Amino acid sequence: MSERRLPRSIWVLGFVSMLMDVSSEMIHSLLPLFMVGTLGASAALVGLVEGLAEATALVVRVFSGAWSDYVGRRKQVAAFGYALGAFTKPLFALAPTMGVVLAARLIDRVGKGVRAAPRDALVADIVPQSARGAAFGLRQALDTVGAVLGPLGGALLMLWWANDFRAVFLLAAVPAFLSLALLVWGVREPEHIGAVAGDNPVSRANLRQLGRSYWSVVAFGAVFELARFSVAFLVLKAQQVGMSISLVPLVMAVMNIVYAASAYPFGLLADRAPRSLLLMIGLAVLIASDLVLASAAAWPAVLIGVALWGIHMGMTQGLLSAMVADAAPPRLRGTAYGVFNLVSGCALLAASVIAGLLWDRFGSGFTFYAGAAFAFLALAGMIFRRAV
Repeated sequence: MSERRLPRSIWVLGFVSMLMDVSSEMIHSLLPLFMVGTLGASAALVGLVEGLAEATALVVRVFSGAWSDYVGRRKQVAAFGYALGAFTKPLFALAPTMGVVLAARLIDRVGKGVRAAPRDALVADIVPQSARGAAFGLRQALDTVGAVLGPLGGALLMLWWANDFRAVFLLAAVPAFLSLALLVWGVREPEHIGAVAGDNPVSRANLRQLGRSYWSVVAFGAVFELARFSVAFLVLKAQQVGMSISLVPLVMAVMNIVYAASAYPFGLLADRAPRSLLLMIGLAVLIASDLVLASAAAWPAVLIGVALWGIHMGMTQGLLSAMVADAAPPRLRGTAYGVFNLVSGCALLAASVIAGLLWDRFGSGFTFYAGAAFAFLALAGMIFRRAV
């Protein structure tokens, strides 16, 4: 599959994701400092705001995916989610109190939850099965480019404007509105996607139509997330081994650069090679990353482990999205992505809580060894399943 054979709308959706991520990460990378330093919030309150925001996004994904199946229009539902995200960005710049920040954060995460499942279903609707790996890999790669450019842009603007948070937040609204405009005028949705035609997509009868293969993908996605906890622990590891605070942002930059560079090539490979084999290789790379991070005593070793983490993300994230599309009926793809994202997100949340408890009780090395053990169990399960 060459770049020329991917439909124009897939490229546009990739740039839509990239622009919105530039906007969101420009704000989110600075928001905790703004809440504590400017608005006087406590660390506990910051944690509460972030926890409520992410939980809200997880729950909303199921309903937005099902709604896109119900109305038979992915683009309209996704555009509503992008619009919510765009219109909340100026609120961060204008917020006089933590109450306004909380409201803006919640609405922003509702927007993310609304757009995620319909957007992924739209990608699957636009491209044939033979190109889904490349399509999801490209979208994920461009999305991750935005995750790199956003924090870097925010840092440069803070230097340029002498730490003026509100000015940076206000400028961050520009790429968000460009993202919305690009989606509305640049993406063509297929004429017919086999809508549920007024039927309830989450009824028992419809959920049974998702089938065993789909639920196998959901179960594997949950186990996979248990093996890879929040990337915040990568940052903590870098600080623990003595990396200066000014250089710690390099950790996320390295991971996202490697992630962005590898997602599309591995997406292309996923359209040619057995997807289960690529997932097993991705698990093996995750195990290697965990082992390197567990034993790292200096920051160069941490960066090697972080780079391996980025490679495994590039190998697996788009691949799992493609596998959901392969396993779900076209008329229920929005619901399928919503349920998959919800279950995976809950598993990631649980994994991060467990990782934090292990870190506090036994140290960082034990946390990464535990992640490697979870990944090894998932890998062994896949090998056993292929053997029988």
